[in-house]
Amino acid sequence: MPQMIAVISSLSVFLFLYAAWTDFRTWKIPNTIVLALVALYALRTVAVILGSQDVGAALFASSGIGGDVGAGLLMFALGVALWAFRLFGAGDAKLFLPIGLFIGWHGMLPFSFLLLVLGVVTLLVLRLPVPLPVAHLAFFMRVEEIRASRKVPYGVVMVFAALLTLALPIIRQQLR
Repeated sequence: MPQMIAVISSLSVFLFLYAAWTDFRTWKIPNTIVLALVALYALRTVAVILGSQDVGAALFASSGIGGDVGAGLLMFALGVALWAFRLFGAGDAKLFLPIGLFIGWHGMLPFSFLLLVLGVVTLLVLRLPVPLPVAHLAFFMRVEEIRASRKVPYGVVMVFAALLTLALPIIRQQLR
């Protein structure tokens, strides 16, 4: 089971990064990516349940699947509200669901803090001019286009905040 969970986690990281890249390039996050992430979470949940000694705790504890689903639904509701007020795109709102599922209830506070910090840093970076020697590169041309349109691909910031949140326990363990 640990190998299956590792493979599912690796695939989910890849899909989160693909969602961020797609949002950066096109300002859109396809539904297929969001649905694939939810399906990967469901597979990971099955693997956790099959490998768990205490199925009740794995399902209903705040640090278990119940907390993950609660976080996902709460974040999805927040995303829909932000979309309704035209502060977010629909893809960003939908991406909140799998992010909430993967970070869980206990990851919501670090995720919120990282989202705030990375959002402010992104807005500050978009105010900086692109250096002329690299201005012709496709990445920096896209940054210039984003700056000119004043439409920020929030999915990129959300994904990096989520991945940093997921990495925090690993970082803490390495520092001990």
